[in-house]
Amino acid sequence: MSTMAMERSVSVAAGEVTLQADLTVPAGAVGVVMFAHGSGSSRKSSRNRYVAGELQAAGLATLLLDLLTVEEERVDMHTGHLRFDIGLLARRLVGAGEWLLQQPETSALPLGLFGASTGGGAALVAAAEQPDRVRAVVSRGGRPDLAGPALPRVQAPTLLIVGGNDTPVIEMNRDAMKRMQAHVELEIVPGATHLFEEPGTLERVARLARDWFLRYLPSA
Repeated sequence: MSTMAMERSVSVAAGEVTLQADLTVPAGAVGVVMFAHGSGSSRKSSRNRYVAGELQAAGLATLLLDLLTVEEERVDMHTGHLRFDIGLLARRLVGAGEWLLQQPETSALPLGLFGASTGGGAALVAAAEQPDRVRAVVSRGGRPDLAGPALPRVQAPTLLIVGGNDTPVIEMNRDAMKRMQAHVELEIVPGATHLFEEPGTLERVARLARDWFLRYLPSA
């Protein structure tokens, strides 16, 4: 276990925009996990922050990232179109991954992606675009189907976590698995709905994600 580190707010240059993010790097970190939140959420998501805390306690750095700018968020609240622009979100993730390479404290760390809801689709597209960079992917209640033609190009070991009561999303994840050639596993959390709000279900997600990243990132 690593000593916990302080979180700091950072501005991440990702292509033509600057994104706001929160970076935490424990001493002796063995990898860094970038979070792609889902539609209508943000880096302040309590669910993602809980998972990030568990990863940090296990010696993994985390970057909690807003994939839209403040102005884009304002527009998207009314239109809802940007949160489903998976190509745009994936490009932002790729750009943020490049930013991590330029930071002294994270440049040498293997990279994992944690995506929630639509962020799961964006994380898989970003992984397909950076096969030599992204070493592991975890999707929570994700929409891997939104990654479409990128799915067969993903090389990173991928864990798909879905709530047992989230029936439509279970089928979307199973269909996506059939199109993937990377090592992929589906973990269904009994009794959980889409947001994993039921007692003990988010804790299960955090343990599964932690174990997956610890299995695949340090060996990168």
